[in-house]
Amino acid sequence: MTTTAANNYAALVSQRVMAERLTLASQWLGRLNDLLSVGVNDVFPSSQPLDHIPLLIAEIAGYLSAPADEEIAANAAVIDKARELGILRHSQRASVHQLLREYEILGDVLQLFVTEETARLGLSPSAADCFEVVHRLTRSIAALMRTTVDTFVSEYTGTIQEQNDRLRSFNRAASHELRSPIGTILFATALLERDRAQIIQDDERLAKILRTLRTNAERLRWLIENLQRIGRLSEPMDTPSEQRMEVETIAVEVARQLAEMASSRGVSIRIASGLPTLVVDSARLELVMLNLVSNAIKYASPDQQERFVEIAPATELDADATRCTIVVRDNGLGIPDAELPNVFQRFTRAHSHLDQKLGITGSGLGLAIVADCIEELRGSIRCETSVDQGTAFYVTLPLSVQEGS
Repeated sequence: MTTTAANNYAALVSQRVMAERLTLASQWLGRLNDLLSVGVNDVFPSSQPLDHIPLLIAEIAGYLSAPADEEIAANAAVIDKARELGILRHSQRASVHQLLREYEILGDVLQLFVTEETARLGLSPSAADCFEVVHRLTRSIAALMRTTVDTFVSEYTGTIQEQNDRLRSFNRAASHELRSPIGTILFATALLERDRAQIIQDDERLAKILRTLRTNAERLRWLIENLQRIGRLSEPMDTPSEQRMEVETIAVEVARQLAEMASSRGVSIRIASGLPTLVVDSARLELVMLNLVSNAIKYASPDQQERFVEIAPATELDADATRCTIVVRDNGLGIPDAELPNVFQRFTRAHSHLDQKLGITGSGLGLAIVADCIEELRGSIRCETSVDQGTAFYVTLPLSVQEGS
């Protein structure tokens, strides 16, 4: 091999890697498929890595022919692609071990390609030239791998921190919410013990104390059931809980659970026909409906002769028919305009001044829980309301699990 050819060896290898970047990306995916014994679509639920990997390989090719003092880690474009891959793999719920193995396989594919191309082209590079090319190849893959893994870990840490913050916030709110009915029950019990003889003789006073005990005991039961439901939602990240469900089945169960509460306030729960079938986390959707329907029951208007809350399909549907909208509407008190922008924030209560009149209490957590659940379901929610006319919550959800989710 001539001196000129030897000096150009790195450039020739770079050109060949660049020219075959799509084939090399395909070989990498094929090797990964063999390793994991699953389909490529199971490894990558979307085609996004097919856009990223060839670009990364192209940048590696460019680095192979770069001056010796040029570092791939200083290339902002390629480092950004490596970061994007880390964010993508986190969203696809990969693991650090899987990321490391993926880059290891990519290195094997590229090194084998360089060896085979050197032989195919009849090149005879010096040992120093071979060492330099392999050195650059190894350094480039290592730099990209570190960036991808660091980004992945940062995303994962951020997710854990966000979950911990939510948990601490919820624990504080739940403790506050539990303390109130427990205090009321203890007070009423102490009153009965102290003035038992007089209270037993006063039917009206006894009935009032018993109603107080019952109301607060029911509130405690409701809170505990909500806590249990939220606890069931805390599943491992790699254990999907989506299943095909008829929304009508969930709505019927919600109506069953709230039947006594609705009856005591003279509210009828209506379930319209035509509700969709979704691939959805049914526990979260049930929790959404429980909170929306129970709120509608609590804030039913005493001025309405016929009070109702209805779960129905909305007429709107995305143009591509991948999402649907369910509406939970009532003819209750409605929400004042001033409160509407904050309705999904924790501790927001539009009618706290009516607690005594309506015989209800609360801490403003229900709709915040709804918003959190809707976010986890990859959906959206909006509210339309009119004071003294009623409120409608429109819940838009994907019909099936979305790719890359």
